[in-house]
Amino acid sequence: MKEFDLNKYYDFLEASKHEDKIEFTRRVVNTKKPCLGILVPEQKQIVKSLIDVRNEVLDAMPDKYHEALMIDAYLINTIKDYKEQIKYIEKLSKYVDTWSVTDSLKFRIKGNEDAYFDYAKKLLGSKQPFKRRIAIRIFFAYVRTDYLKAIFNELDKLSNEEEYYVNMGAAWFLCEAFIKNRNLTLEYFKSNKLNAFAINKAISKCHDSYRVSKEDKELLNNYKK
Repeated sequence: MKEFDLNKYYDFLEASKHEDKIEFTRRVVNTKKPCLGILVPEQKQIVKSLIDVRNEVLDAMPDKYHEALMIDAYLINTIKDYKEQIKYIEKLSKYVDTWSVTDSLKFRIKGNEDAYFDYAKKLLGSKQPFKRRIAIRIFFAYVRTDYLKAIFNELDKLSNEEEYYVNMGAAWFLCEAFIKNRNLTLEYFKSNKLNAFAINKAISKCHDSYRVSKEDKELLNNYKK
């Protein structure tokens, strides 16, 4: 695609819809946005066709459909410059209402570790739950780094968190952190201020993982709240 026209783009997406997938998509991602049932592999093919006009697309930030926001997220993933990526994440976050979009984001933190970490801390303090979920998504890039203790301190700030998708994001992160940095994460399970729902869900996710030993699954039961 050499030029970007928002109305023609929506026409293209609408022509690509799968009627038989729409209800399934809406149910799985739990979005209030209209869905078109366009499959993820198809979305990624569309992203490839938009690379030449990426910034024009992201400046317009198509948000009419769930799949349009997914494509926005995948386009943001192709940006290598930290400041530019954050600029568009800020814009995207105004429209997000589902875990599916936030969890499609990827972060290349090398060379900008402090900057991304500071940005994640800022997002974690947002009143918007899916901004807080994006913060946790950023934390995933740090599970094998020296930032992990600092991340645990940030998670403690979710002691009174009530939003389901934020708590589930924290639980998913802790499971991944336990798998990749067992000893440090185990210490966090032993002594933390995170709310009971998130901690118990994290332990449940560890139980569900084939990457956690039977012995560790039994050990983690001691730290349920």
